[in-house]
Amino acid sequence: MLTKTIVAHSEQPKILVVNDDPASLLALTSLLDLRAAEGNYTVLSARSGQEALRQVLLHDFAVILLDVNMPGMDGFETAEAIHQRTRSADIPIIFVTAFLADEIDRLKAYQHGAADFLFTPVIPQILHAKVAVFVTLSMKNEELRRQAEALSQHALDLTNTNRRLMSEMEERRAAERKSHAKDEFLAMLGHELRNPLSAISSASSLIGLPGAGADTITRARTIIQRQSKHLSRIVDDLLDLSRAMSGKILLARQATDLSNLVAGCLETFRATGRTSGYRIGVDLAPGWVDGDPTRLEQIVSNLLDNALKYTPSGGDIDIALARVGDEVVLSVRDSGVGISPDLLPQVFDVFVQGAISIDRSQGGLGIGLSLVRRLVELHGGSVAADSAGLGQGSSFTICLPCAEPAIPSLPLLNQPLDTGKPSVLLIEDNDDGRDMMATMLAAHGFPVYQAADGLQGVSQAATILPDAALVDIGLPGIDGYEVARRLRADPATSAIRLIALTGYGLLEDQRRVLEAGFDQHLVKPVAIERLLEALARLTAEAPQNAA
Repeated sequence: MLTKTIVAHSEQPKILVVNDDPASLLALTSLLDLRAAEGNYTVLSARSGQEALRQVLLHDFAVILLDVNMPGMDGFETAEAIHQRTRSADIPIIFVTAFLADEIDRLKAYQHGAADFLFTPVIPQILHAKVAVFVTLSMKNEELRRQAEALSQHALDLTNTNRRLMSEMEERRAAERKSHAKDEFLAMLGHELRNPLSAISSASSLIGLPGAGADTITRARTIIQRQSKHLSRIVDDLLDLSRAMSGKILLARQATDLSNLVAGCLETFRATGRTSGYRIGVDLAPGWVDGDPTRLEQIVSNLLDNALKYTPSGGDIDIALARVGDEVVLSVRDSGVGISPDLLPQVFDVFVQGAISIDRSQGGLGIGLSLVRRLVELHGGSVAADSAGLGQGSSFTICLPCAEPAIPSLPLLNQPLDTGKPSVLLIEDNDDGRDMMATMLAAHGFPVYQAADGLQGVSQAATILPDAALVDIGLPGIDGYEVARRLRADPATSAIRLIALTGYGLLEDQRRVLEAGFDQHLVKPVAIERLLEALARLTAEAPQNAA
């Protein structure tokens, strides 16, 4: 109860009486106190202008009764000081004076903020009547202020509620769009899987027919192999995207000239006939980046594949690479079907693809660009898409941080002497291990070439065409398995004898090595006698994997 009484008292309007004469001050405060409970107000007092200003700093007042004639700071000066403060500028002031003010005094008082006058001796009824007006006005103003605050809070609550509802509606719409996109993706995935499975099933049935000829069986096997590779690519794309989104892709970074990599990717597309019927514009300046060559090649291949997929035959595709400031900028522009304005902001999102026609002429899973963005971000870069609209073509721009050019290792450029023994290409990323093995082989009369990574090994093999290659499996860039696959796929290097060097010796490791195209599998550390025996046997035999 005590707490409630104090709170109620603190909310009552306050009246300040200012008078330097103790008797007059007591008389006025006593008259006001008689009606304080009835009028629901509180009375405070001050004996000077300075003390009145201190009270105004501490409290809000419904009205101030201010004596005009005070020593030091008189009533007019006190009123002026009170009304100079923003918070107390609107407090009504009733001047109390002992003489009848003339018109000049009244004007001066009103100029200093006077609301009314009281003349002494004060008549109690007039005092109470005047004070009651301002107390009632103060209570009404306080009530209006509280109502305004309540309305403001209510409006704020409504605004927050509306904002929350709008956010929930947008989240629901986004969830519905994602759900719809996933449904479309699953339907598309089913279509992409059923086509090769149908071809494989039909070809398998054809092989089993009693009257199938040799040509028919050969054609059926070719179809099975081709469609199996197509299924493998679909699975690889899904796995790569899953690893990229979960951050499980580890980059084997090295200084890489992106212009050479782009040129290599484009040459691969040309060799497979993908670019026939298109006008391809190429403007490549040297651009070195610190990245994983395998993943960078994946990025470039996906962009080129996207441009070819959505550009009709006879269209234009322009590929440009340049250094801009501290970045290497790659752009791929096409004159194809373009991107609609509503699709453009989501073109890199997972499961997003353009309008899906029933004939699925473009094919694909629609995850290539999503994978591009994730791989570019893993390299510390950015990717952007732009299009003027449907039928206006599109462009994709990748920005990657610049890196210092790689300095070729001089020992790798040495030309070995021709000793009459088979030449050997040693592909090994461990400098000390490669140096020791090269020294031992050279001491036994073998001409030895060296490469420090997979891409360099493939390039040197195509240039020097060694009789045999010793390939480490755990290579940066592309691993030993990919080195073997690329060498076997190229008619110029398919007959090179390949020996895998690995620290893993299980049967499963040996199976993977042979499936990749190697002729033999050796487990590190390899004794020189064992290595010489393997080289002698392989170089004497006819190639087993050239086909």
